Amino acid sequence: MKKPSDEQPQAGGYGIGELLGFGSQSVRKNYYPALQDRIEELEQERNRYKWLFENALHGVFQGNLRAGFLACNPAMAKICGYENPEDLQQRVIRLREQLFCSASEFDTLRQELLDHGSLSARETRLRRADSTPVHVAITLLRRPDLGPEVVEAFVADISERVQSREKLVQLNADLERRVDERTAALQQANAGLHYQIEEREKAERGLVVAVKAAQDANRSKDKYLAAASHDLLQPLNAARLMISALQESQLPSEESRMVQQVHRALEGAEDLLADLLDISKLDQQAMVPDWVVTDVAALVEGLGEEFEAIASNAGLDFRIRKIPAMVKTDQRMLTRVLRNLLSNAFRYTPKGRILLALRSRPNALRIEVWDTGVGIEESKLEEIFTEFHQLLPQGTGGRQGAGLGLAIVDRMVRVLECKMDVVSRPGRGSRFALTLPMEKMYEPQLSKPSINTAQIFAKGFAGAKILVIDNDLSVLESMKLLLERWGCSVITAPGGEAAIAYLEQTDEHPVAILADYHLDYDQVGSEAIHAIRKMLGQDIPAALITADHSVETRQQMRSQNLPILNKPVKPNRLRALLTSLIASV
Repeated sequence: MKKPSDEQPQAGGYGIGELLGFGSQSVRKNYYPALQDRIEELEQERNRYKWLFENALHGVFQGNLRAGFLACNPAMAKICGYENPEDLQQRVIRLREQLFCSASEFDTLRQELLDHGSLSARETRLRRADSTPVHVAITLLRRPDLGPEVVEAFVADISERVQSREKLVQLNADLERRVDERTAALQQANAGLHYQIEEREKAERGLVVAVKAAQDANRSKDKYLAAASHDLLQPLNAARLMISALQESQLPSEESRMVQQVHRALEGAEDLLADLLDISKLDQQAMVPDWVVTDVAALVEGLGEEFEAIASNAGLDFRIRKIPAMVKTDQRMLTRVLRNLLSNAFRYTPKGRILLALRSRPNALRIEVWDTGVGIEESKLEEIFTEFHQLLPQGTGGRQGAGLGLAIVDRMVRVLECKMDVVSRPGRGSRFALTLPMEKMYEPQLSKPSINTAQIFAKGFAGAKILVIDNDLSVLESMKLLLERWGCSVITAPGGEAAIAYLEQTDEHPVAILADYHLDYDQVGSEAIHAIRKMLGQDIPAALITADHSVETRQQMRSQNLPILNKPVKPNRLRALLTSLIASV
């Protein structure tokens, strides 16, 4: 009998020998070494796949969708939290209920796999051994050749990715929340800012109204001060002139002492009123300098004549040192500064010397006032320029000022763009120095011959006929009494028309005219002076006496060559003015 192997193959079938090409025994013997090599290659390939299966980083398993695992690798066991693959296969016998966290999600995956045969990198959650979920990405391939619902799967643990994604979502949510909060805060801040802007605009509008009200009040105050200065200075001026006339009279000692006390009281009131008016204008920056070329030597000489009588009465040695000097400045303000410095020097120098000196410096003119008075402590040199500050405490003797003199000096020096420095030693005296810059200086001009005031004073004006025009009868009477004490022959008139009417009836002409600026019926003294000069046909020397300290008035009168004497009129200034008028005849 033939062996089954020797028999012819059945129709439609081949033995393993025929499949491998070994149809007969002789052939098998011939090809056995090749078969052995082929089997070894297959074994190596099998071992390689087994190694890859067991050492793969991702989980790999084969399973039945209606049952459990058929095979799985260690990575799959690790993902699911089991010690080894055998433990996983033994404990998970139903994939649907024991491996997947959601049965409905498993059913969805199963149906899609049955419909399409595969699905790739689908995210889902698997149940770990401790029943906690693990996020994975699973790729499934259906193997109908191994069974109707046999599948092979690759599983990747994506827990970190999911956590990062959830964290990113949380960060985005936090960011959106912070953006919303910041937006709300900005909107609130913007609303607050709009409110603040509205309040600020409201405050600014209120400030504008307040500033306008303050400006209106200042203008009203200026008008009031101007009117008050005129109304107050008129009676003070009359009283001062009357007292000065009494001082020129021979009185008993007791009456003379009383007149002297009244004179000091009026002088203090006049100085205080003048200081208050000046400090008010300076603080309001309403005092504008009237820049003119000024003969400083002549100005100093005039101040010297003014203070000669004071020095004589006080028993002080008063000297002047001058040099030719023409400087562009405000003559009235510079005179006021030097007069205040001299007044302080005389007030606080009980004995000794006072010097008013002009000195030439490189690119500058220096005006110095020296005294040998009580002096000032170095720590108080800055305080003396503050308002209402007394150099000496009350009760130390002498006439006390209001403490505004040096404050006015300090402000006027700044307006005049000058510099001032002070040196003082307690008990030895003080030196105040005023420096005018070079750009304000001019070449000295030939000055007129100086007036010998001593000879004129000695003659007592020798019956010089003076015309006085003032609409205040008390001022007229006081001026008449004072001038007559000086030896003048005085003609008084309340206005220009009355003066002309009187002069038309006499052949005697006045040698000088003193006219008040503000007269009745809106007439001014300059108009009365011009009318009298025209009627007489002579350019009679004349001057205006006024309480108006404005720059406009000074400029207007200067253009008409009319000197001004400001109220309150001090006798020594009036005497100096009258002397210059008579000397020009």
